[in-house]
Amino acid sequence: MNTQITQLFGIQYPIVQGGMVWCSGWELASAVSNAGGLGLIGSGSMQPEILREHIQKTKAATSKPFGVNVPLLYSQIEKTMDVIMEEGVKIVFTSAGNPATWAQKLKDKGIKVVHVVSNVKFAQKCQDTGVDAIVAEGVEAGGHNGREETTTLVLIPLIKKHVNIPVIAAGGIATGQAMAAAFALGAEGVQMGTRFAASIECSAHEAFKQQIVALSDGGTYLALRKKAPVRLIRNAYANRIEEAENSGQSLEQVLQLVGKGRSKLGMFEGELNEGELEIGQAAALIDAVQPCDVIMQNIISEYNQAVKGLKILD
Repeated sequence: MNTQITQLFGIQYPIVQGGMVWCSGWELASAVSNAGGLGLIGSGSMQPEILREHIQKTKAATSKPFGVNVPLLYSQIEKTMDVIMEEGVKIVFTSAGNPATWAQKLKDKGIKVVHVVSNVKFAQKCQDTGVDAIVAEGVEAGGHNGREETTTLVLIPLIKKHVNIPVIAAGGIATGQAMAAAFALGAEGVQMGTRFAASIECSAHEAFKQQIVALSDGGTYLALRKKAPVRLIRNAYANRIEEAENSGQSLEQVLQLVGKGRSKLGMFEGELNEGELEIGQAAALIDAVQPCDVIMQNIISEYNQAVKGLKILD
């Protein structure tokens, strides 16, 4: 497949694996890259020196391109960026903040920079900053979302109207059919997080992976809309947050319920009742935990069948 995204990153398929906290370690990133996509290490749950270790292990496990996802609000952002530049990483995806501070510094080192957005305003700002591409992420996505709650179906063509750099579609995309739909809307590539969270190589706890597979429609909801929207699997912890928000408790009271370390407890340690389990709506489409190479080939097969089977009315 040949798109602006495959050309930009030097990859076989225009499929990016989301850099998810507690899920996207070196094993997942290298497996996705070896299968023809772009694997991303999720630095949001890593201390800088742990990130260095994951980068070095990824380089040892694959000769293919890979990158690092960096939440810009991360408290150790400068040390994290130093590690990335020292280790010669060639691709960085940034999120949760303004890319202006780091985009040019990274590009001066020959690093390709992509930023995640959820609205037109920030897409335009990203383009002005000089990023190489944009991830346009709809509200269907797992983890942290934009406050606009715009769906991917609306967001992709909306952003395409206002920028001329490549757009990568994200949010609710877990199949080749969805990938074909994203391309029809003008995307040059897709980013999939939830689909690769349910992979053998994902670093998350096996109990969390099985919970993903068990989900049906309605199994997730968007929490903390007034603070920083995040899509969670419904469990005892999430239900308490929802009840607190619906009962009119103050933002401070709700945040006390949230606490700290809940995402590690849930996704990495496998506490399914009291942990924070971040996943997208596309989990309802996933029936099994599989190796990354099988996932990738299934997606490409589904994509080819979807394109071949399109019915165009005269």
